[in-house]
Order: sequence, then structure tokens, then C-alpha cells
Amino acid sequence: MTVHFIGAGPGAADLLTVRAVTLLGTSPVCLYAGTYLDPDVLGHCAPDAELIDTQHLDLDQIVEHLVRADESGKDVARLCSGDPSLYSALTEQTRRLDAHGIAWDVTPGVPAYAAAAALLGTELTVPEVVQSVVLTRTQARSTAMPSAESLANFASTGATLVLHLAITRIRTLATELVDDYGDDCPAAVVYRASQPDQLILRGTLADIADQVEAAGLRQAAIILVGRALSGTVSCAQSHLYDPARARHR
Repeated sequence: MTVHFIGAGPGAADLLTVRAVTLLGTSPVCLYAGTYLDPDVLGHCAPDAELIDTQHLDLDQIVEHLVRADESGKDVARLCSGDPSLYSALTEQTRRLDAHGIAWDVTPGVPAYAAAAALLGTELTVPEVVQSVVLTRTQARSTAMPSAESLANFASTGATLVLHLAITRIRTLATELVDDYGDDCPAAVVYRASQPDQLILRGTLADIADQVEAAGLRQAAIILVGRALSGTVSCAQSHLYDPARARHR
């Protein structure tokens, strides 16, 4: 028996990998976070699969389901929103599975930030404008952030910022970022990227909070900030594609 941690992508049923679809179709048990997934994703599961929504379960209860499946010799598809490498509680769950001697593996998925950038039609790294992307979150009613990982520290680099799990603090965040980015810096919010009710908001640090509050967004949204988001940003020619660069055949 194996617990398969599967990146479900941003939520759309057609943005899963081929491997993910295969594992969903062959796993008798599927645990999923109903808060973030389009229900159509579960259409890849076997018709007789046991489906367990984890949105109201704590970690102990989730692990109980995984242990019970192991005792029954049933593979489990453990769906994670986006990619399991980001904010998926993968470490917490796998350490407990290790303690129980339960096998597990990981199948990557499309990260939410990548789906958001695709909808915006934006490259987050533009030559000679910005070459780094910071994926982070902020602290509200959540696990404490390491002391060195303050938003001010990240903002001072000028990198493209992608903020997860932070939509309820959008006004405070925008105010904090103005000193480093300027109030005219492009900002965008993408809610439920790739799902039927997706919503895209574009603006600047000066007005993005007004838009978010008017739309009533409270969860499942990614915030992006940086000069690369501008549709009129000047783009230098990258060294890789420079016609003047010597190429050896």
C-alpha cells in the first residue's frame, strides 16, 4: 500500500499530469481538500473510490484515514492543491507516515502561482527588470513566520512577489510594500485560477486592496506584485537568444 501525494494543480480537472490521473484512477481511497478543488477533479477517481473531504479534519483525523487504508491494503490518492512542495503540510503528514511504516510518494502538480501568471499572460522574470521570484506568505491567524523572512526583507530585493494565504491582509500588505515598490507598482490578484468562478483583478499597490475588498475575496487567491506585471514593461534581450552571441554547432 502507498499513499500518493498528488499535486492537483490550481483546481481545473484538465491541468493534472498524466501520472496524477493514472494514480487517481487506480487508488481505492482519495483524500482531498474540498475548499480549493473544482469537483470535476474527482471525476478522475474510480467510480467506486472512497472519497474523503479533509477541509474540516485535523491532522490526527487525516492520518487516521491513511492508517486505516494501509491496514486494509488500499492505496490512497492524497490530493494537494497546487504543488505538494508549497504549503501542503507534506512534511507533517509524511513524518507521521514514516512513524507508522507506511510507504508514500509524491507527484508534482501545477503551482497556483504558475496558473495565475498564465492567466495574466505574464512572465515573472523579465531580463534586466527582475530575475527572481519570491514565493511567501504572511502571518495572521497562522503559523509564525521565521524572523528573517519578513516581508520588508523580501521587498528590499525588488523581486516579483507572490503571496499565498494572505488575501485578507491585502490592504496592510500593499501599504508595507509601497516604500520599496512605489504606489504605482503593478499588482494583481487571481482568485481560483483555472476554475469556473475564477476572477482576475489588475491594478497597482495604490488600488488593489480596494478592488479585493469590493469583490469580497477571503480565500483561494494569489497576490502578485512587481514591475514584471506591467504590460508595457521594457524588456532587454536575453543573452540566451541574442543574435550576436556566438553559437557553437
